[in-house]
Amino acid sequence: MRTLHYHVVNVFTAPDGNPFSGNALAVFPHADGVSDARMQAIAQQLNLSETTFVRDCARETTGADADVRIFTPGYELPFAGHPTLGTAAVLDTERGLGGEVALRFPSGTVPVSIRDGLVTLTAQPPRYRDAPDDSVLAGALGLAASRFAGRARFVDTGTEQLIVPVATAGDVFACQPDITRFGEAAVNGRGIAQALVWAPSEAGIVARFFWVQAGQIGEDFGTGSACANLGGWLLGQGQTLPFSSTMLQGHGVNRLAHLQLDLTGNGAIRVSGRVRRIGYGTFELPDE
Repeated sequence: MRTLHYHVVNVFTAPDGNPFSGNALAVFPHADGVSDARMQAIAQQLNLSETTFVRDCARETTGADADVRIFTPGYELPFAGHPTLGTAAVLDTERGLGGEVALRFPSGTVPVSIRDGLVTLTAQPPRYRDAPDDSVLAGALGLAASRFAGRARFVDTGTEQLIVPVATAGDVFACQPDITRFGEAAVNGRGIAQALVWAPSEAGIVARFFWVQAGQIGEDFGTGSACANLGGWLLGQGQTLPFSSTMLQGHGVNRLAHLQLDLTGNGAIRVSGRVRRIGYGTFELPDE
């Protein structure tokens, strides 16, 4: 039998310290030798939005502190934001990395810094792809085409997603995606339909993130990759730099996440949030 230990953390938790805010994550910090099939089965068993599995690597040759794989209950992701921040926080505590962590994902290596209670990743430079026209997106999201407030685009800073600007927070709340139309309009290069719908507000940015999994529309609590892609969208629109804002997400699932988006003067995209460990556990499984 093999025993696998894991931590449960919440990422993008509220500034008031509420432990049951943000997006939950399971981190397996010692997953060397675990097969892809077993990682997928464990992620399905836990049924969190993502679970990460950490494997050792030689920093001298890779430039990273660890290799990380990210699994949803149904498939693997090449990169995701809240798993990056949560995994970095766990490894920094376990290994004493001094607040500077480099994680290697299938999409590339991501640097993470931990300062004054905030965990911050620097995303990869954005790549862009055209989105369907507004009439198609209107049917996919259950909104009138007149409610869009700019050009929707697919943006990829590690994971490609559709970024959709709308006029007001009320339009964000009003979204009712149609599974068939959404699954066709928002599909990324890996065949997965994902979209961030957002609007400016007095508090900063209000957003909801939708995706299709197992034949259903899901809504995420807090999506760091989408926050990074929103940063890429803003850069593509000629956003004045530097730029800083808080993105509030999770309204449709009654659990808010607080994501900090910063664009530096030279156009680097940074996403930050608080990470709080709330539990741990073990799996006892037959050897593979």
